[in-house]
Amino acid sequence: MKLIVTRVLSVIPVLFGLCVLSYTLLAMIPGDPITAMLGMDATPEAIAALRAKFALDEPLPLRFISWFGHLLIGDLGRSIQSGRPVLSMVMTAMVPTMQLGLAALLISLVIAIPAGVISAARRNSVADYSVSLISLAGLSLPSFWLAILLVLFLSIRLQIFPSSGYVPIGEDPVGALRHITLPAITLGVAMAASTMRMTRAAMLDVLNADYVRTARAKGLPFRRVVWKHALRNALIPVTTLVGLQLGQLMGGVVVTETVFAWPGIGKLTVDAIFARDYPVVQGAILASAVLFVFINLATDLLYATLDPRLRKRA
Repeated sequence: MKLIVTRVLSVIPVLFGLCVLSYTLLAMIPGDPITAMLGMDATPEAIAALRAKFALDEPLPLRFISWFGHLLIGDLGRSIQSGRPVLSMVMTAMVPTMQLGLAALLISLVIAIPAGVISAARRNSVADYSVSLISLAGLSLPSFWLAILLVLFLSIRLQIFPSSGYVPIGEDPVGALRHITLPAITLGVAMAASTMRMTRAAMLDVLNADYVRTARAKGLPFRRVVWKHALRNALIPVTTLVGLQLGQLMGGVVVTETVFAWPGIGKLTVDAIFARDYPVVQGAILASAVLFVFINLATDLLYATLDPRLRKRA
């Protein structure tokens, strides 16, 4: 409980700093959303009236205080372009992003953990060299190039999966699975490559530990030593990497969401930037940052489960 309370309290100043930094940087971006909305032929009176409506004529500190006060009650403002509540737009876009991120993470772990363990257990073998080569190729492939290849072969030529679009899982589970497969594979391959290398390196360190040699000397089967005893300790650095990867995915993957027309938070942010819709950009950035912070918090708390020394230290 002490560990949990300490971690949760440390999140509060981080979140406030995120609010201040994101709001200040966004206010410094060149461009006028009112001019983009009304056009170059708008009269000064119309521009002044609309700026007053969205409180853009006030000093930056006053605007931040007003925005932060509304934020505390869950009000992120309204979109300049559509007039819709920003919170509703962000929450709507966050659902597809979370589904895509979790699907990509599942694909990554299913591939990376067994491959990394086998590569470390059979060091300098054909399996080890094959895993190293595959992981290097996965890290080298640009995501947009892999996405285009998947669309070309699996969608256009073989017509197995749709090339773009999104189907809510509650309406059509089979259709949702078919639509999410290609973007999830695109993201999962890159994640699996880095996770595979981290798992292999961590397992090599653990397999050289004294307790592993002791377990082997007592006659325990090598497979049991690897999968039951060594893997749990090797997962500690892997958990850090997976947490960071999942946090990045929850922030939206712009290229993948754009290629597959996936209506996630990344695509929403890019569309809002092009439209100079600052309230939507602010809400999307803040939601992504908050989710990233809490995923890192969950990763820290997971350490205590994997490593009992942290509980004793706390």
